Amino acid sequence: MAKFELKLPKMGESVAEATITNWLKNVGDSISADEAVLEIATDKVDSEVPSEVSGVLAEILFQVNDVVKVGQTIAIIETEGGSVTAAPVAETVAAPIAEVAKTVEVAVATAAPADFKASDKFFSPLVKNIATAEGVTVAELETIAGSGKDGRVTKDDILNYVKNRGNQPVAAPQAVAPVSASAPKTTTPIATPVSVNGGDEIVEMDRMRKLISGYMVASVQTSAHVQSFIEVDVTNIVKWRDRVKNAFEKREGEKLTFTPIFMEAVAKALKDFPGMNISVDGEFIIKRKNINLGMAAALPNGNLIVPVIKNADQLNLVGMAKAVNDLGNRAKAGKLKPDDTQGGTYTVTNVGTFGSVFGTPIINQPQVGILALGAIRKVPAVIETPEGDFIGIRQKMFLSHSYDHRVVDGALGGSFVKRVAEYLEAFDVNREY
Repeated sequence: MAKFELKLPKMGESVAEATITNWLKNVGDSISADEAVLEIATDKVDSEVPSEVSGVLAEILFQVNDVVKVGQTIAIIETEGGSVTAAPVAETVAAPIAEVAKTVEVAVATAAPADFKASDKFFSPLVKNIATAEGVTVAELETIAGSGKDGRVTKDDILNYVKNRGNQPVAAPQAVAPVSASAPKTTTPIATPVSVNGGDEIVEMDRMRKLISGYMVASVQTSAHVQSFIEVDVTNIVKWRDRVKNAFEKREGEKLTFTPIFMEAVAKALKDFPGMNISVDGEFIIKRKNINLGMAAALPNGNLIVPVIKNADQLNLVGMAKAVNDLGNRAKAGKLKPDDTQGGTYTVTNVGTFGSVFGTPIINQPQVGILALGAIRKVPAVIETPEGDFIGIRQKMFLSHSYDHRVVDGALGGSFVKRVAEYLEAFDVNREY
């Protein structure tokens, strides 16, 4: 029997690790080539890892909730014949993992869990288990410099901290320097106790909701959110779409929604105002070369995900429609790949889908802006003509633009959303698609 190392595959740019959420096969189970062996989760997407060979699952090297780096061996599959694949990772990883797992099992049975909810930082289940087992407090965890994505504390970080913990001198309390009367005071937020009645049901957030919760709180704490609103007359767009949507679907095999039309206008405006197509890294500004539009999509389970249309400014309307439909359909079906949610430079969210007229969306970090599309409504409006003004029925909507006031001032933020509105109102009803 030969042995094959099943490794965590590369899942796209900037995805360096994933959390194992479920093993679909147990030791001793038969596996066919391309059959899913386990389920994993990155910061944004859940996916499956298939086997490259047929055989029998001989060994599982990581357990559920373990965080695994790309390229690490996660299981051993025995195959018929062939050469044996060397498994250096198994020798260096399996032993410490087993040791930690044993320690965690004892600790869980004897120690009360730390209150990780008191921290605003995200810690993976494995890091929490190790912290509980080793008696690492939440306050200590927050002082560990994380080497993971977005500064997240990884398994190696906390194990290194525990290893060197005893060698560190105990720091004596430091004298606090006097604070001037004009210095602002900082207060630590105190969690408000939540009362629970007999008929109430307590349900733990799922993994994605916990991630979304952490991202939203972190964004509000990071960016100085400011909003600009503008009303747009989209009557011409509504009339044009009503006229061509059936022919469009027949020719292209795709439904024509309003979203690709709006995305096209946003991409054009970002080319006009590249100061909105940036990211913030500490005290540095990163000017993005590509225009990659994030498209917020609601999932059937109530959660939210933001797939990205890469190089959106290079797509015509047909290409944009195909990209919007493809990402939207795969998001709802849970078929997005990790790379589909990476690399966004600006985000658009359609709050009008649920009837909202406008909103104040939260910025998708490390971007500096997000545009909310409100519901299209028939409203009475003043129409100016050479013969005079009169009241007519027009199709209008609000654009709500949230931007980061640390690096985007009102002139830029307002000018950008105004340019989007100008492109939409100047839409050519005679254009070809």
